[in-house]
Amino acid sequence: MPSSHPRPALSRRGLLTATAAAAAAGAALGLAAAPASAAARSRPFGCHGSPAARPNARTLYVDLYGRGDFTTVQAAVTAAAGSGWTLVVAPGTYRETVLVDRAATDMTWLGAGDDPRDVVIVHDNAAGTPKPDGSGTYGTSGSATTTVRADGFTARRITFANDFLREEHPEISGTQAVAIKVQGDRSAFHHCRFLGHQDTLYADSHSAALFARQYYSHCYVEGDVDFVFGRATAVYEHCHFRTLDRTDLASAPYGFVFAPSTEAANPYGYLVLRGRVTSRAPDAHYKLARPWVPSSSTTARPMLTVRETWLGPGIDAVAPYADMRDAHPWQAQRFAEYRNTGPGAVVTVPENRPRLTAAEAQSHTRRAYLGHWRPYA
Repeated sequence: MPSSHPRPALSRRGLLTATAAAAAAGAALGLAAAPASAAARSRPFGCHGSPAARPNARTLYVDLYGRGDFTTVQAAVTAAAGSGWTLVVAPGTYRETVLVDRAATDMTWLGAGDDPRDVVIVHDNAAGTPKPDGSGTYGTSGSATTTVRADGFTARRITFANDFLREEHPEISGTQAVAIKVQGDRSAFHHCRFLGHQDTLYADSHSAALFARQYYSHCYVEGDVDFVFGRATAVYEHCHFRTLDRTDLASAPYGFVFAPSTEAANPYGYLVLRGRVTSRAPDAHYKLARPWVPSSSTTARPMLTVRETWLGPGIDAVAPYADMRDAHPWQAQRFAEYRNTGPGAVVTVPENRPRLTAAEAQSHTRRAYLGHWRPYA
């Protein structure tokens, strides 16, 4: 996504390695690391078996301290040739990048902790970070800590993060830093966290001609600029979106929550259902969304429906949408709301808040968007 705003000075790395004092302050936000129990230390894989007691031959165990089959997530993914593997990941912070290629279909990752904060996969590449081989920079897609290209991927109770810090790299202008890029069809995330600043969660597909369905349930996502973006057909149910404060900007807007890039041929884009949007920033300093029409795919007509969701005071209720480019005004896209509540949902300028009728809302459900695939059942 275009780097239209510089990075904030908030330390993502500090949140991931919170002290006990910071944990107490951040517990309400779900940001601080959860303490490891004695049971977690003695039984790192919890109720999911162990290398000595596998539920089946296609289950692999990952543990930083050598109590599993592998000490890194990528090593386990590489070893899981074919379809239908399950990776059980013990509590810990795994500083690495991970790629799930297209051949690894129907893979499941299970965080073995009681809380998604227990298992963290994190790295700090940004779009402008030089590659070690000198071949250029990573670019937005290449900055992703985790990339999922395979169909049928499922993750439970895991944190995906990118802790690139702009203040540590003033020489880098491309500060987009993706925590996870998801391209596969039938990708589901339950009780996961996605942490970053700009371009945190890249919910996408393999190409403009391929529509990828994704489902996010009871997840937490935070960032500042376009931190949920891409062209997937994605349903976000009971999810919490948190906008960050900006110490580097003197005026609003600080950023944008959603930046869909749905193809015009796709009847379904992003659906936010029964969620909430909160903020650490001053009131009215964030836009709810802006449309992304990439120069590489000008046939996009972004689509976002937010329904039955609580919008906090951080959202600009007077003008919740903005343009990314003058050639593609948000009014020409497919943005709509239905029965939202909260101070950020108050309608003061009706033309700035497209709303669905009750009859129209019947076409904007998880079943309509996801078809016969029912990850919520």
